[in-house]
Amino acid sequence: MIPALYGRSLPMMSGRPPMTALRQWMQDDLQLRNYSDHTIRAYLHCVAEFARHFHTSPEHLGPEHIRTYQLYLVQQKKVAWATFNQAVCALRFFYHTTLGVAWMIEHIPYPRRQKKLPMVLSRAEVAALLTAPRNLKHRAMLTTLYAAGLRVSELCALQVPDIESQRMVIRVRQGKGQRDRLVMLAPRLLQLLRQYWKQYRPPLWLFPGRTLTAPITHDSVRSLCRHAGEVAQLPHPVFPHMLRHSFATHLLEDGVDLRRLQLLLGHRRLDTTSLYLHVASSTLQATPSPLEHPDVASVLDALL
Repeated sequence: MIPALYGRSLPMMSGRPPMTALRQWMQDDLQLRNYSDHTIRAYLHCVAEFARHFHTSPEHLGPEHIRTYQLYLVQQKKVAWATFNQAVCALRFFYHTTLGVAWMIEHIPYPRRQKKLPMVLSRAEVAALLTAPRNLKHRAMLTTLYAAGLRVSELCALQVPDIESQRMVIRVRQGKGQRDRLVMLAPRLLQLLRQYWKQYRPPLWLFPGRTLTAPITHDSVRSLCRHAGEVAQLPHPVFPHMLRHSFATHLLEDGVDLRRLQLLLGHRRLDTTSLYLHVASSTLQATPSPLEHPDVASVLDALL
């Protein structure tokens, strides 16, 4: 018997299995559409939390329940919008694909996306952060995040053969969107990784967790970044994605074009990459203020 996701067993409805099998059914639907393991776990968790909130099966819950739950997430739990959107995506998939109730989609709307500029570290702050850990493994992980612009999931999934020193590239396997890509392997990063490998000798995963048979967890990397930021006495909390933002911004400031940066970051759309134009200081400095126009400046200079 497959363990229940949403509570007690229910009778067959619309050709679907009883509720004790719905978890497996939804998981199969996600796997058939090539969703990542991380997304599958997240979607299953979101639907389970929705059912747990009402203490009943989602098959018995309608549009008003979904609206009530969405307001609960926003008003009471005060979840981040990324968390809210993940719950919306999970519920839309569950009702549309797993239960085959297409008309429910219009009752599970997406919120308007908040457009926030990414938090970026200065180059001096990056240097302070990368030299903060005394542990060689920790220093190697932070440096790899920044030097290659990796997502935390991509760092955790790195294997030893992915460091291709002869070609001076790092192979990122099945990144976001299930896409492979290559990123540059900086000579200083290669030197650091060689020192790290000589000391730790990881057999498969480049950065294993507590056991050599499993990679380090996302939470461990987040904790490492936060602690290193505190040791470096940076004025704000540090998260892994902040190093990816800094990688992209610093490359733009060094003259790397948007298309090349898009390939390095693994973005599907160029407008996602163009967000970094708003935080690159070189872009801002290259745009003269209207205050400097001769017609305005000459009048102001006469008053100074």
